[in-house]
Amino acid sequence: MKPLSFNAVSVVFLLGIAMPGSAKAFDLNGAWASDADNCAKVFTRKGAQLTFTDMSDVFGGGFIIEGDQITGKFARCRIKARKDDGKTINLVAACASDIMLQSVQFSLREADANNVIRMFPGMDGMEIKYARCPAP
Repeated sequence: MKPLSFNAVSVVFLLGIAMPGSAKAFDLNGAWASDADNCAKVFTRKGAQLTFTDMSDVFGGGFIIEGDQITGKFARCRIKARKDDGKTINLVAACASDIMLQSVQFSLREADANNVIRMFPGMDGMEIKYARCPAP
């Protein structure tokens, strides 16, 4: 194998500085409630499983993300596509409830490490803020 010349080594070094590794994607895993003060009223743990309380919807509701699964009180979704665009995360998910199957688009904007804002495409100004809940 032929050793790299000084110029080739320089180019590789400069590319490493100019093109740092890809930014880490925002971690959505966890329980998310529309009101951080109500996390314990929205989520509970049954054994090893995180789930919703019986009256979770009365306290604003929320969702749970575990890997490619999004679970709501009345529906379960599997993330089919994810695109991170800066602070915005666009998800396409196949969702099932007791009465229907549908494809749903989720657009989330990262507010900070523990808060996201769900935006509704085509409905300017319609947003719902969600806070990451500590594990119950």
